[in-house]
Amino acid sequence: MKKFMDWMTEKFAPKMNKLAKNPWISSIQEAILAAMPLILIGSFVTMLNIIGDYVSWFPDLSLISSFSFGLLALCLAYQIPFILMEKKKNRKTAKQAGMAGIALFLLLIYPLASDIAGYAAEDGSFSGTEGLAIFMERMGTQGMLAAILGGLLVGCIMNLFAKHTFFKEDSAMPDFIIVWFDTLIPMLVIILVGWIFTFKLGISMFTIINDIFAPFIAVGQSFWGFVLFNFLAFAFLYSFGISTWVLYPVMAAIVFPAIGANAAAASGAHLFIHTSETTNMFLIGGGGTTLALNILMLTAKSKRLKVVGRSCIVPSLFNINEPVVFGAPIAFNPVLMIPMWIMGLLGPIITYLTMSSGLVPIPKNVFNFWYLPSPITGYMVTQSIAGTILVLVIFAVSCLVYYPFLKVYDRQEYANEQKKLKEDEANKAARA
Repeated sequence: MKKFMDWMTEKFAPKMNKLAKNPWISSIQEAILAAMPLILIGSFVTMLNIIGDYVSWFPDLSLISSFSFGLLALCLAYQIPFILMEKKKNRKTAKQAGMAGIALFLLLIYPLASDIAGYAAEDGSFSGTEGLAIFMERMGTQGMLAAILGGLLVGCIMNLFAKHTFFKEDSAMPDFIIVWFDTLIPMLVIILVGWIFTFKLGISMFTIINDIFAPFIAVGQSFWGFVLFNFLAFAFLYSFGISTWVLYPVMAAIVFPAIGANAAAASGAHLFIHTSETTNMFLIGGGGTTLALNILMLTAKSKRLKVVGRSCIVPSLFNINEPVVFGAPIAFNPVLMIPMWIMGLLGPIITYLTMSSGLVPIPKNVFNFWYLPSPITGYMVTQSIAGTILVLVIFAVSCLVYYPFLKVYDRQEYANEQKKLKEDEANKAARA
């Protein structure tokens, strides 16, 4: 165990944290974070629409979600190349990169004539601009993969051309004019790429991208994919101090399209279980389901653990558990890491089985207020009391899992405190 801990601490964790800071990865992370207000608006609309179930005159606010969460991919198409250029120290052309990202994204999701019934020529080829339309659903979660890959491509091209300029350093031309001319060629190249694939070659890059990643998405939506991914992201890696943001770009590609598909699904259609809404149900107190541990720490004999428990309880109630993970600590602590790993497996397993069996409804609406107390989240994401009951069951299980490990750790800490107390008293007596 010691060799494994040393390897994780000295080799694996630093490499993973370095990966998370890679500009190509972190630009995706930051772009999604920048779009979080749109996601929260969609969540707020979901909460308000519950009123409509009980008040007949209350308006349907679903369209607000369509023009907030429903534009997620469009926002990412701008944000990813924009942020990437800033990270590459090419801030002067960051805005132009963002605009080029939008242009390429719209070309990638632009439907071919054959995609729209009644608009195709007899041979199925593109026959002009008449009747062309953009599918609204592709602007949201369906287009996320196209937005991410397109955004990275735009960032790559713009970054390459940023190394060259038509003007000398001592040029008298204003900076904004220099930027105009220096970005003309790369932006033209980007738009030409999209135009050639979509309109000249008749290739639907949107379909190709989604088809390529379909097997990966299918694995992520399977029982083992759901359990393994959540275990790695919210328990195993986290217990070594590795931020869950390392896997966030991968997670976003799985969970956001899934909840979008669930929201659009007709009654009785297949629903995807692996969504962020589902995950939030078993992250009671945060990754590793640590609220139970925090509450149990309030009864500890160790003064240190009791103080940590008291100082961390309020954040834990709102699913913020960095204070307890690094304050108890759980991270790099073999005694408390084990129950965190156990709950990292049991939480997803219990949730998946209860939803797949129909005991608990699968979330169908966007609701990413992850910082609400978990019993409330359980009801809001499922719109059923069964969701709250599931949260309480998982919480009870987590209490049983954490209790024996905390007792062992508490005895160790209490013994160390007593030993230190006796040493301090002996030192005082010696000085006297």
